[in-house]
Amino acid sequence: MAQIDTLTLEDALRFSGPASFNLLIKPAGSRCNLLCRYCYYLDKLELYGGREPVMDEEDLERLIRTYLRDCATPDVTFNWHGGEPLLLGPGFFRKAVELQRRYADGKRVHNTLQTNGTLLTPEWADFFAREGFLLGVSVDGPSCVHDRYRKDRKGVSTLEKTLKGLTLLHEAGAEYNLLATVNRASEGRGKEVYRFLRSLGTPFIQFSPVVELIRKGPGGERIAAPGSSDAVRAPWSVSDTGFGRFLCDVFDDWVLSDVGTVFVNYFDATLACLCGVRPGICSFAETCGGNAAVEHNGDVYSCDHFVYPEFLLGNLYRQPLADMMQSPAQMAFGLKKREGLPKACRSCEWFGRCHGGCPKHRLYGAGNVLCEGYRLYFRHTAPYMEKMKELLEAGQAPSGIMPWARLRVRDARNGR
Repeated sequence: MAQIDTLTLEDALRFSGPASFNLLIKPAGSRCNLLCRYCYYLDKLELYGGREPVMDEEDLERLIRTYLRDCATPDVTFNWHGGEPLLLGPGFFRKAVELQRRYADGKRVHNTLQTNGTLLTPEWADFFAREGFLLGVSVDGPSCVHDRYRKDRKGVSTLEKTLKGLTLLHEAGAEYNLLATVNRASEGRGKEVYRFLRSLGTPFIQFSPVVELIRKGPGGERIAAPGSSDAVRAPWSVSDTGFGRFLCDVFDDWVLSDVGTVFVNYFDATLACLCGVRPGICSFAETCGGNAAVEHNGDVYSCDHFVYPEFLLGNLYRQPLADMMQSPAQMAFGLKKREGLPKACRSCEWFGRCHGGCPKHRLYGAGNVLCEGYRLYFRHTAPYMEKMKELLEAGQAPSGIMPWARLRVRDARNGR
């Protein structure tokens, strides 16, 4: 186990108290109907002999029974990820809901599902609405951004199909969020992307930076693990300042007119950190380790972004899930986010807002490669975040910042 220099009270409570964790479940493994160039999961089939197996009904029942038994919280959320989980068909998820009801034993069960949206049908939309699924639909922006890297296996653009899927969800009354990666094609288009996403019928938008290493070999390019010394940064990765400027441009639109009506993950998390509240995105949390990935066969990995042999915790059909999530290996993985930070990161004035960011983005074993972008974003938004904190402390809604922000912008334009 990695050396742990500091164990806080919160750490001790987390690892010694009742088991509380989330699972990102991959019932279709890496199987997908698209061939997004920046996808970090398509290569995972190599872990299973180059095949694309899926979870069968027997393993589905074992998963649901085990998760509900071992997660010691009154609310348990099943996060269905991929690949593309819709490839399993509606029958698979009807069975999943039936089994959840059978094994809930008084616990409240919730379901989220991440999809590219291209396979949605009226049947799917009605099912998700009826069963209360929350969908995360991947949309990177208008066609010039979305279709740059998100194409199907024939090289055809996918935005039109995804938008049709969103229409079906909206008409059925199903809940959905938008998941947008920020990649090389997104740079310089923050306002354009934000305004497009804002028009798609949901107030919830989640941005995620694309930063990957690739290794070239006889079989072509392959995603490499963070810290790989023989790999190079993928050309589709967003640059550090490009990511920071993207967030700043989105924020400038949002803070003038959308606070309280549109919810952007990075803005919510930044304000939460400033107010001393645990952020809603794990990349800004002090430590990791509470979100594991489960493959089609029950293999459990430390994190969705670290599905590599060295991060395999075990198999939930052979070992208690709670034991794996509270194991020395998972503890070390979670605490390494904090303990592995360079001194420059710890002394940064913005450290309390990002806590070093996602460990996946420490590509070369040092600091976060998006550091300068984060500095740019935190510096730009600081006056507004401080003002929203003041409003909250005074018992007022953060949306009260908008008149103040408009006045500030007007004065800046007039040179005051």
